Amino acid sequence: MHLSDLNSWNLIYSKIDPVAFKLFGLSVHWYGIMYVLALVVALLMAKYFAKKDSLGISNSLLDNYFFWVEIGVILGARLGYILIYDPNTSYYLLHPWQIFNPFANGEFVGIRGMSYHGAVVGFILATLMFCKRYKQNLWMLLDLVALSVPLGYFFGRIGNFLNQELFGRVTNEPWAIMVAGSLRHPSQLYEAVLEGLVLFVILFIYRKYKKFDGELIAMYAMLYTLARFLCEFFREPDFGIGFVAFGMSMGQILSICMFAFGFIVYINLKKKRLKK
Repeated sequence: MHLSDLNSWNLIYSKIDPVAFKLFGLSVHWYGIMYVLALVVALLMAKYFAKKDSLGISNSLLDNYFFWVEIGVILGARLGYILIYDPNTSYYLLHPWQIFNPFANGEFVGIRGMSYHGAVVGFILATLMFCKRYKQNLWMLLDLVALSVPLGYFFGRIGNFLNQELFGRVTNEPWAIMVAGSLRHPSQLYEAVLEGLVLFVILFIYRKYKKFDGELIAMYAMLYTLARFLCEFFREPDFGIGFVAFGMSMGQILSICMFAFGFIVYINLKKKRLKK
């Protein structure tokens, strides 16, 4: 495709500034705005389903739980990225105070680099501690999370798109976008739709047929990783890592592990239900 053949969509990145506005000299990125929006949407969805499905979980308890898991997610996502994807892992291990340092050379640049799979680990640990502390039904709470997260995740991926990161592989498809001189798949949007909207619709419909606590979160783990595995075929492998094994990216390898975990959880919970 020649440059003269490109349309406004192909060149959309030339019209988008990752910085939404400046506040007191600090740059506020679209990604940050979308991340906050994702968190708010997830919390509102949790409160909506807790009330609509009569789960007996109060708004104040959900607010408290939200605080716990947000800490777990941020710590897990950042540490996961440092340990799995960042090419400067050894530097951060020797200088751990730099992991959450939002400044570079005296300039505020924010914290860049978050791992979804690391966030999952942080989320699980925070949830386990919360349920133990407040004596909550772990699997019922996780099912509520499975319903609440996908729409929030949709906005997170839109944030990746606006921030011009995690871009796709080179392609000549007519809907490709120009990134650093090459036409690429808008893979962030593929993920926003499949891992966000489609997953939400499936779980929203299926929740009425749920047979046991924990079924929805197990389904979420399997369906999300299936969607992520497929989207990875259109997403550029992580810089400095490339393809790990059998032509698969690190995201696909981790997705296989997460799918297996979700499947094992589903089978074990189903067996326990049948024994009752």
